[in-house]
Amino acid sequence: MIGISACLTGIACRYDGRTNLVQPLDQLIQQGKAIAFCPEVLGGLTTPREPAEIVGGTAEDVWLGKAKVMTVSGEDVTESFKAGARIALEQAEQAHITVAVLKANSPSCGSQMVYDGTFSGNKIIGSGLTAALFRRNGIQVVDEHTCDFLIEK
Repeated sequence: MIGISACLTGIACRYDGRTNLVQPLDQLIQQGKAIAFCPEVLGGLTTPREPAEIVGGTAEDVWLGKAKVMTVSGEDVTESFKAGARIALEQAEQAHITVAVLKANSPSCGSQMVYDGTFSGNKIIGSGLTAALFRRNGIQVVDEHTCDFLIEK
């Protein structure tokens, strides 16, 4: 089974209330080969919501209590991001997910790059909280740009 960030399947759960629909990923849902989830919504955050970034370190630092996830206005949303990642992991384990296609650059789902915590649009190498937790628990994580191997041609 495959896990997919809900925004990639056409669900309007992005921070700005929009979607990042990737039609072939939505087709995996329709075919019963995948499930969709949004860790940020699972963690209790609303849609729309303020942009948030990891501030003061990496996702691993957040898990260790050494960094935070903050909104652009300065609200600490760390616990919501952590709770959502834990719930997403529980759902992934229950569905026997072995690979997850997570939204690139997201503070939850980014698998290779995330925004640098300055809200300036700069990206750095790193993972979001959910991506880091999934990897730590043996789930392969890719993003919408590196998932071609999952999509039937």
